[in-house]
Amino acid sequence: MTGENAEVNGSAEYQVPDGPLCLAGPRSRPKPGTLPLRGDLAHIALAGTYLAAHYVVPHIREIGGQGGGLHLQPRDDSEVFTTLEPGSRFELLDVAGDWVWGCVGPEGPSGYLKGDCLAPASA
Repeated sequence: MTGENAEVNGSAEYQVPDGPLCLAGPRSRPKPGTLPLRGDLAHIALAGTYLAAHYVVPHIREIGGQGGGLHLQPRDDSEVFTTLEPGSRFELLDVAGDWVWGCVGPEGPSGYLKGDCLAPASA
C-alpha cells in the first residue's frame, strides 16, 4: 500500500507514507490513553512516526445510544478516563472478546471500549 491512500469505509482518509519507513532516533512513548499505539499495533496514521509490529487501517464505527466509557485496560474494573457520547465517531482497530480497542482519531484519545457500546455496523 505504500504511496496510496488507506481506504476507510470506502473513502481514502489516511495517507500511507510513501517510500521506505524509517525512524530517526528514539521517541518518547506516549502516555496510555493518548495516541492509538500499543506494542503490537498502531493506527496507520502513525506509520513512519512510531514503531509498531503492525499498522491498522481503522473501521469507522459509531457509539451506540447509551454512549460508552473508554478504559485504559480491557477490564470492567479498569479506569474509565473519558466518556464517548452517543453517535460519536469511533475508529475501531482491534477486537478481543467483549472488548474493542480504538480511538476517536489518530491524535487520540485511545483505549478499550465494551463492544456492545458500538452501534450496529451498517452493511
